[in-house]
Amino acid sequence: MKLAIMQPYFLPYIGYYQLIAAVDVFVVYDNIKYTKKGWINRNRMLVNGKDVLFSLSLKKDSDALDIRDRELAADFDRAKLLNQWRGAYRTAPFFKETFPLLEEIVGFQDPNLFRYIFNSLRMTCEHLGLKTALKISSEIPIDHSLKFQDKVLALCEAMGARKYINAIGGLELYDPNAFGARGVEFRALRTRPFPYEQFGQAQVPYLSIVDLLMFNSVAKLREVIAGNYDLVGGACSEPPDLLPQV
Repeated sequence: MKLAIMQPYFLPYIGYYQLIAAVDVFVVYDNIKYTKKGWINRNRMLVNGKDVLFSLSLKKDSDALDIRDRELAADFDRAKLLNQWRGAYRTAPFFKETFPLLEEIVGFQDPNLFRYIFNSLRMTCEHLGLKTALKISSEIPIDHSLKFQDKVLALCEAMGARKYINAIGGLELYDPNAFGARGVEFRALRTRPFPYEQFGQAQVPYLSIVDLLMFNSVAKLREVIAGNYDLVGGACSEPPDLLPQV
């Protein structure tokens, strides 16, 4: 059984969906600390040929809270976020096919940050035809006081995983030998470049899945998600600017 585990990200880049597609079960962390200025509640879109951040505004709260304990701000303006995408992509070739999905995702009314993002992942996977089972970390019976690699190994054992696949940044975080000692093969997924047309301008790579959906058919993205990556082990050779959102 192949397993991957990641934080929840809001409409992440394509490598996240490649990781989902590469495994049998994808575990989404809900009971780990929220990370400020990461990719949990924000991502990048294309505006006038440049990358611009979009985000979910959050209720002010303690930085020590887990993701599942954070909430969207009471004044989170759903219409404003949709208008950002509409203004940026209204003339994109697949706008009409993509925008209804975004309206449904943004319109989800649960204020809990984890459930809101988990729903967006579930809906995007359905749109892309991904069948991988999505699981929530806190619902898996392990010692949840464990941290980092020890927690990942415990989740692998609890789920009966024989192969663990991480985003490429895991090559710097985890010891493949520790996984091997527990009977788990460790691999990291490295996304290959995927050039596509963005209004006839120089491509801005590794943007949110929103951008890819606006400029590519679902059929094309299914091909890219299914095979446009490498599973690697050992030292990481990618330059830092090609390792987003891990």
